[in-house]
Amino acid sequence: MTLKIAARINHTLMQTSIKWRLAIWLSLMLAASLWTLQLWHNGAKVQSDILAMLPHLQQDTLTARALEQVESTLADQVYLALIAKDETQAIAAATLLIEQLEAQNGAFTDIRSADMQMGEALGQYYFPHRFKLLTSEQTDALTHNGLDSLVASATTQLYSAFSYANSQLLTQDPLLLFPANLLALAPSSKLSAKQGILLAHPNQGVDNSEGVAAIVMAKGKDSAFNPNAQLIQQAALTQALTAVTEQYAGIQVLQAGALFHAIEATNTAKSEISILGLASLLGVVLLVWLAFRSVMPLLLAIVTISSGLLLAVTFTLSVFGELHLLTLVFGTSLIGIAIDYSFHFYCERLNEQHHSAQATVAYIFPTVSLAFITSALAYVGIGLAPFPGMQQVAIFCASGLLGAYLTLVLAYPLLAGSKLPSGEQPLNLAQAYLARMAQFSNKLVSPWGLSLFTLILAGVCLLGISQLKVDDDIRHLQQSPVSVTEPEDKLRKLLSGGTDNQFLLVRAPSEEALLQKLESLGPQLDIAIKQQELGNYVSLSSYLPSKQKQDAAYRLQGEIYQSQLSAVLSSIGLDDSLAPSLSVAYLAAKDSYITPTDFFELGLGKQLAPLWLAPLGLAPLEHSTDPTASADNTKLGSDSHGAIVLLGGIEDIAALKARFAKDPQVQLVDKVADISTLMGHYRLLTLKLLGLALVIALLLFSLSFGLKKATVVVAVPALAAVLTLAILGLVGSPLSLFHALALILIFGIGIDYSLFFASVEQHGKAVMMAVFMSACSTLLAFGLLAFSQTQAIHYFGLTLSLGIGFTFVLSPLILTTSQVLTTNKVSIPTRNVI
Repeated sequence: MTLKIAARINHTLMQTSIKWRLAIWLSLMLAASLWTLQLWHNGAKVQSDILAMLPHLQQDTLTARALEQVESTLADQVYLALIAKDETQAIAAATLLIEQLEAQNGAFTDIRSADMQMGEALGQYYFPHRFKLLTSEQTDALTHNGLDSLVASATTQLYSAFSYANSQLLTQDPLLLFPANLLALAPSSKLSAKQGILLAHPNQGVDNSEGVAAIVMAKGKDSAFNPNAQLIQQAALTQALTAVTEQYAGIQVLQAGALFHAIEATNTAKSEISILGLASLLGVVLLVWLAFRSVMPLLLAIVTISSGLLLAVTFTLSVFGELHLLTLVFGTSLIGIAIDYSFHFYCERLNEQHHSAQATVAYIFPTVSLAFITSALAYVGIGLAPFPGMQQVAIFCASGLLGAYLTLVLAYPLLAGSKLPSGEQPLNLAQAYLARMAQFSNKLVSPWGLSLFTLILAGVCLLGISQLKVDDDIRHLQQSPVSVTEPEDKLRKLLSGGTDNQFLLVRAPSEEALLQKLESLGPQLDIAIKQQELGNYVSLSSYLPSKQKQDAAYRLQGEIYQSQLSAVLSSIGLDDSLAPSLSVAYLAAKDSYITPTDFFELGLGKQLAPLWLAPLGLAPLEHSTDPTASADNTKLGSDSHGAIVLLGGIEDIAALKARFAKDPQVQLVDKVADISTLMGHYRLLTLKLLGLALVIALLLFSLSFGLKKATVVVAVPALAAVLTLAILGLVGSPLSLFHALALILIFGIGIDYSLFFASVEQHGKAVMMAVFMSACSTLLAFGLLAFSQTQAIHYFGLTLSLGIGFTFVLSPLILTTSQVLTTNKVSIPTRNVI
């Protein structure tokens, strides 16, 4: 039935003038070219961020906001360490670097090292609230030991050469409690600051070298994953660092940040696009020339590929508004598939040279149309998964195949009419190969032969699949070189571990409840640090005590300023006349609180503001993919208050997850792990989709060939997929989503080979030659992808190479076995007649 529909369409096309068909094709190509240029002009871009290709996590609004805050805060940050022989040189080099970066306005913003005014600003803000602040030691002293220890500490400070005490501070804070509270705000760190420059010592954890490291930080004006921004930022850094190293010889530079990973990814993708794409194109050109010995097939092959790539880019930009570099790398494989239509056309013309180009197109049209539909559906199957990267690849390749198919149907009847040189030699080779396959089929159909063949296949499949392992970790998909990761690791140690991509998201129904929850987390995180699960953390609880904690501190200080103020002043040696003013100041501070709103107006507060998630209002709660999320957790939705606790130097992520697993208000957000879990889910879904595709294809082909022959057609790519999985298991390649997606494509491409052999009657050698050339071109494309440095592409290419290879070997058996069963002898036609 399907072939009958194709025959009717074919009859209609045959009635259309070949000049009109060419005019329609030229109009389509011109329209696609103009539309693509318009899309580029309107802001279409090239994307190099591999995370943009990964599945989107379906999470509640607060979690999504937290991820966005963390990514926007950390993604475009650049960290530089200048390691010099002494502090003087390190400070001078860092100062010069900052000046150089600030002079280049188009690259970076927020260029900084240490903020020397920050401590003064914090002191001015917190001092009016001094009656609401107490350190844990001060709290313990006032709760259990009375005032004696605090008086002794204040007396010691009065006579210390390094004391913060001065006459003005003593008159307002006689026990000198505030300096200790101000120092407690700063997290413990091995870093120090001098002359506005942040300093660290490499020999404290990086290596055994002597010297001092000056730390400089900057934020890129544009995304680190924008190729144009990468060029601008890389040029600015190179110029600035060159100026520093020229003036200060012997300076060692360490770099860290997403920018350097993105640059490597972009360079790798560009290199692979040019190398793999060029190699694939040259391979196809050589293949066409060796087969047909004519310029016209070569030119039309290039036209076919070009039209396919044009429509691929047009459709992809129209749907997504951007084109990922990895899509282009995957898209180089389109060269090996789009050319298949040209191969089938010219192999048929070579076999029947007295036929016109229009007659040849008409002859192969039904089978090519069915093959195009199945291949396009295979790509659509890849695009069904909510996986942006593979959706782009699916649109790119499916639309590219459409371009090649339309070129064959509309342009070839007029453009491909030139006479070809004799093709007896390649056709005879194809016939000889079929004869060998027929001999093998003759042995295969015997009872012992079939049993032995089945036993060997079953043994290989069972052994390989039993050893097959899975790996869905996205960190293995794109790994930066040591030249990027080694300096970054050293710099992270200098920064006391820095911050990781994982973080804690804390939820609460109110602002006060959230601050109290953050305070309760502090001791748990301190224990995690002692148990070496964690290196450090950044929490707002250090800067924003809850009202409950402030009130408790206020009540405890009442013992000083209401009950025993005269005794305190006398013990320290201060005049009792200060008592009235101190009591008034204490009473006046009762209703004054440290609040998030006021704190985030400060310089430091603005830096920490992304860690605070104020509610956006009531909104329906979205589904969370986190399997550990509890019912209590989901009740705290988008209308709840939230705060982010940044984690650094994570050593045992599993222990951290277990520590907070039963707390519905605390969620350890690990986007990498969540996406990896999601990819595992889609891997299973894709394999199920492959099974469904096999069933649908069987039903579809049964309408044209009958159930028995349709089963054989579908069995070839199915067996090729199983053998591919077995070989992957035997060679130790772990199964991932990209292997599964490649299996769908093996089915889509392999079914084409089966269809041509199932449809052929007396044109076996022409089909064999075309399938051989198609397989060679496809193996050229996908075989080269297997050499990619990006694991995702490597897996995709390796799987397709194996699958297409098996399909090529198995598909001729459809023809030769059926001939043996029919005639009980080898019967390869030597004359092809339409």
